[in-house]
Amino acid sequence: MSSADPSEARRIGGILPPGHNCLTRRSAIKAIMASAGAAALSRPAPAAETKRRPDSRKGSPKRYAMKKSINQWAFPYPQRMSLKECLQLAKDAGFDGIELNYDLENDLSPRSGTKEHHDIRRLAEKTGIRISGLCSFLFWPYPLTSSDPDKRAKGMELAGKIAQAAHDLGVENVLLVPGAVDIPWRDDYEPVPNDLCDRRAREAVGKLARRAEKLKVSLNIENIFFNGYLMTPNEMNVFVDSFQSEHVNIHFDTGNISIFQYPEHWIPALGKRIRNTHLKEFSKKSTDYSLETFRPLLDGTTNWPAVTEELDRIGYRGYLTFEYFHPYTHYPEALVYHTSDALDRILGRVS
Repeated sequence: MSSADPSEARRIGGILPPGHNCLTRRSAIKAIMASAGAAALSRPAPAAETKRRPDSRKGSPKRYAMKKSINQWAFPYPQRMSLKECLQLAKDAGFDGIELNYDLENDLSPRSGTKEHHDIRRLAEKTGIRISGLCSFLFWPYPLTSSDPDKRAKGMELAGKIAQAAHDLGVENVLLVPGAVDIPWRDDYEPVPNDLCDRRAREAVGKLARRAEKLKVSLNIENIFFNGYLMTPNEMNVFVDSFQSEHVNIHFDTGNISIFQYPEHWIPALGKRIRNTHLKEFSKKSTDYSLETFRPLLDGTTNWPAVTEELDRIGYRGYLTFEYFHPYTHYPEALVYHTSDALDRILGRVS
């Protein structure tokens, strides 16, 4: 058929008689599909299929392999929450672990024994959360370097019980405060000369280390900014290394030296000795040098990108535990969820 054939012209114009409509529609559909396919190939991929670039305003562009933890002091325990509720809330908020506190009266205390510890261990396992370590304020009323021999003896007894509880709970990390030249917020502590403080601390930790070796737990020496002892990373290293034990290590606290120093400077010096870590937010703008100076995570002056990078550089893969002493009076879950979100951003878990 020639291009001048009238029937061809009518077909192209869409005016063929009945019986030819099917062919016309089929051709039209093919033409439309071909056109759509070509257009799809020329269009950019949808935003969801495009690889997003890290946004440093949202969180760390680099993802870190450390684990999220929170200390029990951030919960209104035991006044308004049970231990079970604390464990469940930490799990629901997305934490990998929770650090429990040993005191004189509650679930973890001298009143509890191996049976109670095993019950707590099973409760944590059932909840699906790890216990990242044990902590205690009892080293302040019963310092291992006190000039009162009864208080020193009580401190040693309690330290042994905490180590035993950790063993029963299947927990490796035990925070230990080895002593203090001074405890400014207590009026019942007589300041101890530096050399005497050092001698008493070494004697106490040496005895506890032998027990820790049998229990397979690690006594982690914490750096404190207001006790006047082990005030530099070099002093800390010399103290820890003197025991020549894999069961005496360091519990590094980012906030406890932040009045005059910087956590990112300590980390490379302490190196592999760091076995557990507290994140405490600190503001160098503050003039209140007490426990009240610490803040919710990210509401301070700590250089978190530098801190996490230095921890990563030494190969640290343990827990980052937020420590805070003031659970919110109203809606206390808010602090827990805020902390989880803040840690996600510090660790690069938010894209």
